[in-house]
Amino acid sequence: MKNLLVSLEKAGDFDEIIDVRTPLEFAEDHIPGAINAPVLSNEERVLVGTTYKQVSPFEGTRIGAALVARNIAHHLETTFADRPRSWRPLIYCWRGGKRSGSVTTLFNMIGWPARQLDGGYKSYRRATLDTLHALPATFSYIVLVGPTGSGKTRLLTALSQAGAQTLDLEALASHRGSLLGAWTGVPQPSQKRFDTLLVSALRSLDSARPVFVEAESRRIGSVTLPLALLETFHRGACIEVLSSREDRATFLQHDYAHLFDDPESLKGQLQRMIGLHSRERVLGWQQLVDENRRAELAHELIGRHYDPAYARSSHAHFVELPRAVQWNFRPNDANVVDQAKALLAQLDRSALVVI
Repeated sequence: MKNLLVSLEKAGDFDEIIDVRTPLEFAEDHIPGAINAPVLSNEERVLVGTTYKQVSPFEGTRIGAALVARNIAHHLETTFADRPRSWRPLIYCWRGGKRSGSVTTLFNMIGWPARQLDGGYKSYRRATLDTLHALPATFSYIVLVGPTGSGKTRLLTALSQAGAQTLDLEALASHRGSLLGAWTGVPQPSQKRFDTLLVSALRSLDSARPVFVEAESRRIGSVTLPLALLETFHRGACIEVLSSREDRATFLQHDYAHLFDDPESLKGQLQRMIGLHSRERVLGWQQLVDENRRAELAHELIGRHYDPAYARSSHAHFVELPRAVQWNFRPNDANVVDQAKALLAQLDRSALVVI
């Protein structure tokens, strides 16, 4: 099989990348652009592994071989039925072992010049981590800093629409970053999947242009940002986003409307704040939810939770914050893109950024 193995650097030479791992493995993370053609289902993999350990390696391998052969046959009759004779697929599994080896061998017997990824997904994962260690430092960042509700994410989106280069970490993480920041009905990606999405986003950027990014803590919900990225944008130029308290309260009501529309879920999330706040205070907030007093709850959260937390947070790691450009932003207005264009014009005049 040695002559059928290729390194990750050669992946772009193939017509298609085939991930033959289980659907669960594929969902956790996969090489960008790969399609899933599992040779074992989630349940079959558990069965084979259990038999291998509890009965014998021979019996586990025998059962696995029968299942793999059956599933490959199914894919040949369905998934790959229309592939031409000249089709060149790259096959991988967890670590370049039996699953991808079986498919690669059979495909070559058929006549397709298939190859097996040396090291499998594990080699791709190592390369992803190496990239996250080195690639972030190749860009210069301009960081949007400001308290919750000031509309930093909306300004970031508007900057992108105005032609600036942006990196939306919260979009990649499917989370707004705050305690109430979960996206309704949208699970966060696994850490491995987030890392893959982040590498893809970074590779799409132009290192000759600055990258606007929103200030984030190390964690966004359940995923963690790579230290190399944090350390680099902590050294970047800063824009302090300023919005009136009334604008911030209105913005939170709009941004968290989905939470107000599911009162029991919102009350459950507020319940998690006990410990950060007294039980009596949280019960009072939950009562505001029951009474649909949205504006009052938004003001309460800003004054008693978000702003004190922002004041306590250490901004010492943003070395350029004392020299930050202050920008008055009206996040609820319809002209946010025009506001972003005005900001870019001001930055261009100050020679802080060339768009």
